[in-house]
Amino acid sequence: MKKLIVILFFVLTGIYIVNAQGFQPPSEGKAVIYFARVTMYGKPTSFEFFHQDQYIGIFKGGEYMRYECDPGNQLFWASSENKEFITAELEAGNTYVVIVDVIMGAWKARVGLTPLDINDTENWERVKKLISKKAPTVTPEKKIEKMNEKLATFISEKLEMYESTWKNEHNYKHLSKEMAIPEEQLK
Repeated sequence: MKKLIVILFFVLTGIYIVNAQGFQPPSEGKAVIYFARVTMYGKPTSFEFFHQDQYIGIFKGGEYMRYECDPGNQLFWASSENKEFITAELEAGNTYVVIVDVIMGAWKARVGLTPLDINDTENWERVKKLISKKAPTVTPEKKIEKMNEKLATFISEKLEMYESTWKNEHNYKHLSKEMAIPEEQLK
């Protein structure tokens, strides 16, 4: 009988873990962004992600990252052969999705960041399927700390280039607070 209870506990716990995947609301007073790679093109290529002057993680194709932050105006960027930026105006309590695009490059894949328009049903269905199927990729905190130390000069240089040149030369995309995914769509 004891063995049956233990087995039942693990089975039920396993079912709970599988069902716990999917969109998770942000913590009180925060906003959440899902960075999702829904194309299989360039699947083995990893991109590194940054929030303003902080390294926040890395992941490859067929994966996604869930990132919580303060509401308000934010700057996110990704690094590969190129550096791609996206500005964001986030509202507390809301969930947003950014599609991570893979673009052919000269030496390796380039990265693109596109805010998800909920009316883009093809990408929305891909995002929902990915997020319901697997847990987000989480970069360990120790690696994040190590990478922030290692990349401090790189980060500073790229942000200086963004401020002095790139933001005036490129038409970077913007994630507005109105692009939040409606709560009923997240279920």
